[in-house]
Amino acid sequence: MAIIKHSQVVEDPWTTVTAVDDPLPSNDQPVIVSLARWQADRAALIARRSPLGLRLSSAESPAVVADDLAYFELFALEFPAFTDGRAYSHARLLRERYGYSGEIRAVGHVLRDQLIFMRRCGFDAFEVPRSGDAAAALAQFQAALSEIDVWYQTAPDAQTPVFARRQHMSEAFLNGTAG
Repeated sequence: MAIIKHSQVVEDPWTTVTAVDDPLPSNDQPVIVSLARWQADRAALIARRSPLGLRLSSAESPAVVADDLAYFELFALEFPAFTDGRAYSHARLLRERYGYSGEIRAVGHVLRDQLIFMRRCGFDAFEVPRSGDAAAALAQFQAALSEIDVWYQTAPDAQTPVFARRQHMSEAFLNGTAG
């Protein structure tokens, strides 16, 4: 299955295993597990040789695993409905409070119109809902990531907000370095 990661369409190498009793893939295959699975099989999952990801429902805060962040190369944060924005907060917590630099993936009810705001909160990968032409859906979602490029607020994505640009231009003018 293809996903959008860092604004590019790429194949997803990860296998998701959410049930506690479902078998895990081979030791060399990246796996995303649920919080319940992590809590039940923590030692065995740490011993695996493959990359490990954690899928959190919107009701599960990353604070629960704050001491274990080094074990995870990926966090998959669920959007159960477009009206449930807790995953936005979870992504910001991971980036800003905990300094997490790995992949944060939006999964579930991911909407094209919200994609760019998800990225501003710290998401860098997105599962695109599948209905109809998958290639067209991926292209539309990918295009959404470049529709807005001027921001008024600061965010974890390190984009320079308008007020900072204006301040820089004013300082350059006053210093005589404006060109």
